[in-house]
Amino acid sequence: MSTLPAFNPPFERMALIGLGLIGSSLAWAARRYGLARTIVGHARSEATRARAVELGFVDAVMPTAHAVAANADLVVLCVPVGANAAIAAEIGPALAPGAIVTDVGSVKGAVLRDLLPHMPPGVHIVPSHPIAGTEHSGPDAGFAELFVNRWCVLTPPESADPAAVERLTSFWRACGMSVELMTAEHHDLVLAITSHVPHLIAYNIVGTAADLEAVTRSEVVKYAAGGFRDFTRIAASDPVMWRDVFLNNRDAVLEMLGRFVEDLTALQRSIRWGDGAALEALFVRTRAIRRGIIEAGQETDAADFGRRDHET
Repeated sequence: MSTLPAFNPPFERMALIGLGLIGSSLAWAARRYGLARTIVGHARSEATRARAVELGFVDAVMPTAHAVAANADLVVLCVPVGANAAIAAEIGPALAPGAIVTDVGSVKGAVLRDLLPHMPPGVHIVPSHPIAGTEHSGPDAGFAELFVNRWCVLTPPESADPAAVERLTSFWRACGMSVELMTAEHHDLVLAITSHVPHLIAYNIVGTAADLEAVTRSEVVKYAAGGFRDFTRIAASDPVMWRDVFLNNRDAVLEMLGRFVEDLTALQRSIRWGDGAALEALFVRTRAIRRGIIEAGQETDAADFGRRDHET
């Protein structure tokens, strides 16, 4: 009689707090790659908790964050950044020594600020930012391939245990991600220009278009070209999440936004004075950057960057 090989996952109990796009995708990935023996979850909404059980990506759901964190050796906060402090205060007393607590937010300085005061001795804080997502949200939006061939940035504090950092690094790599470490401050500055300010611009442009609808008799939507469609996709992202991003990465966003406004003013001046050479020089330079993104294989938000030949 044959027996199955022993199942030795890297984590015994993974607790997910927040069961939307990232939380559900992480659960599906952990199931597919055998990364946790037990997966438990919590969401504020009773309907979300029920749907998570119905979809089957968690083994059980708990009514509170405190309950779901108890006895977990990996706790992942998949909630808007602004909710971290309250959740940390709730789960702190339930955390076992040796547990790793991480998150998935796109702001990292605020995560360390809000989590560290509530963590008991022996618990490891290693913030994560899996740079992956879609404009969809909710437990039905998740899929295991979301993280494949994407980047994950870890921003451990100086006091972080190297073994815990390596353990979490291996976890994200097992989900299909490339992992890089940097300081929280550097991360927040980089993401301000690569993600946060572009989202702010998208929200503003779509809002301006909405204001023009009455004047244009719906022609903004009717004749929407590719560029505007891309902005509407970005602007469809979770409003609460992005509200918290801007409020919690205020300094870096304002710095990058100031630089953008200066460059936009220079561009305005070139158009006003008919400086075609300056315009063309800018367009040539930015076109080269786009080609670099394509060559790096990061030109789409699709799982595995839209590669059809990738098998999972």
